[in-house]
Amino acid sequence: MYTTPYEKGNGNQTATYEEIIAFFKLLDKDFEAIQMLEMGPTDSGIPLHIIIYNPDNVFDFEQIHKNKAVLLLNNGIHPGEPDGIDATMMLYRDLATAKVKAPKNMVIVNIPVYNIGGALNRNSHTRANQNGPESYGFRGNDRNYDLNRDFVKSDTKNTRSFAQIFQKVQPDVFIDNHVSNGADYQYIFTYIATHHQKLGGNLGNYFKAEMMPKILAGMKAKGIEATPYVNIHDEKPDSGFEQFMDHPRYSTGYASMFNVPGSMPETHMLKDYASRVKVTYEYMAETLAYIEENHNKIKELRAESNGHYKPGMHYPLQWQIDSTEITLLPFLGYEGGHKPSDVSGKPRLYYDRKKPFSKTVPYLQQYKPALEVTIPEAYIIPQSWWNVIELLKINNITMEPLAQDTEIEVESYRIVDYKTGKYPYEGHYPHSDVKIKATTHKVRFRKGDFVIKTSQPGVKYLLETLEPQAIDSYFNWNFFDAILQQKEYFSAYVFEDTAAKLLKDNPKLKAEFDAKKKQDKAFSDDGEAQLDWIYMHSEYYEKTHMEYPVYRMVK
Repeated sequence: MYTTPYEKGNGNQTATYEEIIAFFKLLDKDFEAIQMLEMGPTDSGIPLHIIIYNPDNVFDFEQIHKNKAVLLLNNGIHPGEPDGIDATMMLYRDLATAKVKAPKNMVIVNIPVYNIGGALNRNSHTRANQNGPESYGFRGNDRNYDLNRDFVKSDTKNTRSFAQIFQKVQPDVFIDNHVSNGADYQYIFTYIATHHQKLGGNLGNYFKAEMMPKILAGMKAKGIEATPYVNIHDEKPDSGFEQFMDHPRYSTGYASMFNVPGSMPETHMLKDYASRVKVTYEYMAETLAYIEENHNKIKELRAESNGHYKPGMHYPLQWQIDSTEITLLPFLGYEGGHKPSDVSGKPRLYYDRKKPFSKTVPYLQQYKPALEVTIPEAYIIPQSWWNVIELLKINNITMEPLAQDTEIEVESYRIVDYKTGKYPYEGHYPHSDVKIKATTHKVRFRKGDFVIKTSQPGVKYLLETLEPQAIDSYFNWNFFDAILQQKEYFSAYVFEDTAAKLLKDNPKLKAEFDAKKKQDKAFSDDGEAQLDWIYMHSEYYEKTHMEYPVYRMVK
């Protein structure tokens, strides 16, 4: 009666969206330990669901968190990678029917299909590199967004609903199931683990040294070898590879901002579908077993981490690989090489599965901060930037509106330079290489502008989104592009006389102007540039141009 659509098939077929929802509705109806809830909207017009499994039949998360840990599972973010969907359906069934021992110390929450629009866009060809199943969904959602690039910028309704689910559930551990792309090797199961340095402190060290090794040891005891995600495309992994850095745009990077250790199973695309579903199931089962035994430790370390970053401390905004720290990683691969292409005649990469190897390769997993910022006491955001404020609220950031117009001494940033991508990426032309100049001065804020203290659990989220030099900052995602454009200009024939008077009346400005002409020949030969320089150094130039409208309160 509770056989899943996958189990009814030939081992190479995955459930449709309608079958998935019908299956969980049946479990909800027949088992008191399972509750299915309709949640927020998606771009498809169909709402998300969560499926809660708690053998105590308690579904209030405030009550749950008093003595239990919560594991959140996310499936179908890329519906062409449905391994986790079918594995999770079987896991819930096995828990409900007592085939798997019911946990006492944890609750499981599952988003059965996150990218509903992509799941409904079913086909058999868009995963050209993948070995099964016979048909599957599409990577992009209904508006063609890759949802695993949207967690910070939140352009989609899916992502905004996910944030509300995440904040409601308050998970202690997170898993987002995927299928890999890239090199060929012997492993069926690879994984992306939240970078321990981004988790930070004792929690990060525990996740790297204790939690993940124990879970993987449990997999190995079942005959399942695993390796970190092979971050190599169109090259051989023989010479080693780097740990994937999951920035906040990705699901596990998002989770780490709230001190939730996360992992992204990446089953190998070229292995048969049944084998991939099996190892995904076993990984979730091993994670479940580990949390069951160590729920108190995980919750203690998370609680400690929530107060780890304080005003005045340094926080890394950018990371770079530390090439001096090398881990020797046992690796099971296939010999590869190059041979003439049957298509072009040019050299092409190939792997010979008749020649497996076991060797040790260098693995770079240690990063070092490339840019740090001092954590302020608070940020102040004018109420006019409602789009940013709305996202902060969705992500459970607490803030207080000013009760009256107030002049406050703050540190402000002026955008000095930045680069912008030439090609569209997920609906944006993102910025990078941002250069800023910080100054401290008094700013008059209006009643209703928001003061956001950093002494709250979401401090990392604030730093990653509001500091313009952070990789996935709201500035880099174009939320503040309006400040990059001047709104007022001058007519040269009118301003010529004004500029001459400004230089005559201001000896300091005249000295700076003459020094620049002397030092910069191109400037000295360009009358238009000289006029513009004077304008930008005068009271006529609009002060909001390039002025970043998020202010820092510092001691």
